[in-house]
Amino acid sequence: MTPQARLRRIRYWLVFFIVGLVLSGVTAFPLVTELRWVDGLLRESWVPAPDALVDFIGTVRTGAETADRDFPFLAYGTDWLAFAHLVIAMAFYGPLRDPVRNLWVIHWGMLCCVAVVPLALIAAPIRGLPWWWIPIDISFGLFGIIPLLIVRRHILALAVSEAAPPGAAPPVVTPAPTPGSAPTPAQA
Repeated sequence: MTPQARLRRIRYWLVFFIVGLVLSGVTAFPLVTELRWVDGLLRESWVPAPDALVDFIGTVRTGAETADRDFPFLAYGTDWLAFAHLVIAMAFYGPLRDPVRNLWVIHWGMLCCVAVVPLALIAAPIRGLPWWWIPIDISFGLFGIIPLLIVRRHILALAVSEAAPPGAAPPVVTPAPTPGSAPTPAQA
């Protein structure tokens, strides 16, 4: 694959990831309205939904409406959640412009995706969410890391191709040893 084609792939996957973050953020602003819409949709007879899901969304809707009516300042917390998604999306502008130089942003994003798992496993039970909701939350981290893994692979290959003189075979890159492992003969 040519470096230009690889760069296009990197940018495609980064735009996909950024759009996902932006959509996740923007949809946190009108939370009460969205909950009313989803609750109404799930209660339609033509929508097959488990009773537990319908009841849970109804409870969340009631809680959000009550908080919105009696304590509207609490919605400021979800406004910050939405804003955080937008700011995180902006961080990926660096890799979009110069992927090799900003590989660290991809690694940071992957770390954030992995961090979703312990957060969901710890916070969801503390906040009283049903057990079956935890895999839904975890899936955001798992699905989020997939495009970043693809981007990382292409960035590493792009870095190798940029380091080689034109027409030369790319150099062999040996991974750094992990802590506690013996170095390979090439690293010794």
